[in-house]
Amino acid sequence: MTSPPLLSPSPYSSRVLLLRLLLSRRRRPTPQSPAPLRCRLPLLTVAMYSSSSTRNHGSVVADADGLARKVAAIRAAGPAKLQVIADFDATLTRYWYDGSRGQSSHGLLRQGNEEYDAKREALFEHYHPIEICPDIPLPEKAKLMEEWWEKTHGLLIEGGLTYNAIRKSVVDASIAFRDGVVELFEFLEEREIPVLVFSAGLADIIEEVFRQKLHRSFKNIKIVSNRMVFNEEGRLVAFKGKTIHVLNKNEHALDMAAPVHDNLGDPNGSTDDYSLVKKRTNVLLLGDHIGDLGMSDGLKYENRIAVGFLNNNIEKSLKDYSEAFDIVYLNDAPMLGVVELVSELCP
Repeated sequence: MTSPPLLSPSPYSSRVLLLRLLLSRRRRPTPQSPAPLRCRLPLLTVAMYSSSSTRNHGSVVADADGLARKVAAIRAAGPAKLQVIADFDATLTRYWYDGSRGQSSHGLLRQGNEEYDAKREALFEHYHPIEICPDIPLPEKAKLMEEWWEKTHGLLIEGGLTYNAIRKSVVDASIAFRDGVVELFEFLEEREIPVLVFSAGLADIIEEVFRQKLHRSFKNIKIVSNRMVFNEEGRLVAFKGKTIHVLNKNEHALDMAAPVHDNLGDPNGSTDDYSLVKKRTNVLLLGDHIGDLGMSDGLKYENRIAVGFLNNNIEKSLKDYSEAFDIVYLNDAPMLGVVELVSELCP
């Protein structure tokens, strides 16, 4: 494997700052998880931190000087200019769950109707190869992705999806937030920094994951995803607004943003003025795929720090990830390194 561009240590104070940014802990990998990547990398590019209770994970930075400049600029501008944009599945949530691949917010759903579960699976088998095919022109692929999503949504309505099915699906799901997510959300909420969670999945399921796994909501978090409308009997009857799929989940879909509701199925979005969010021109972006960098499309940002979680296939993907993201956390790392980062951005 060709190593990504790595910088050697220097005596400058910015590098000392970066060392602090990269220090965090990780859980011990489960037996089924990929073994951590072992390679010889400079200290300030892959930071390892030992504590009495946990083992450490690596954090790769390809351009330490560039990252230091971004940190300094965002810090100087203050929290009023900062927003956080985050993918949900395998970014806020863990990639591995009890030694096996965790479920996504869309994949965990069971309608309680085997016939319609099978129909949705058949759609996946047909359209997923199209989604990952590099040879299909983007405009054509976007139309096919919208077709897939709308057919899937139609099956959810036709099959009689209910509140209770969503609740039960989440109860039974193999899904969990990364360690440190709550600390990150609390830090950002205290400083009134908005968090936009982008997902091509279903907002109501994501909200239920928040309720069941975190047991609370956060006033600064908005979900940008496909939102359901239920009738008085708790049965799905429609979807609200335009369809958000894998190729358009970015700030062009900001009008779909809504807060994490206290009540499942509440179709009413936030009354916030989202033009104010668009005026926050410093961005901290969190994702687990290089394509997640597109979540900031449509936003005229001044500075963007992109954090990537490389959860699997590390040796194959490390070079591309380190070139695309400012910081790459390896081996399904916890969110604690990001907590350190935001504490430097907004001291």
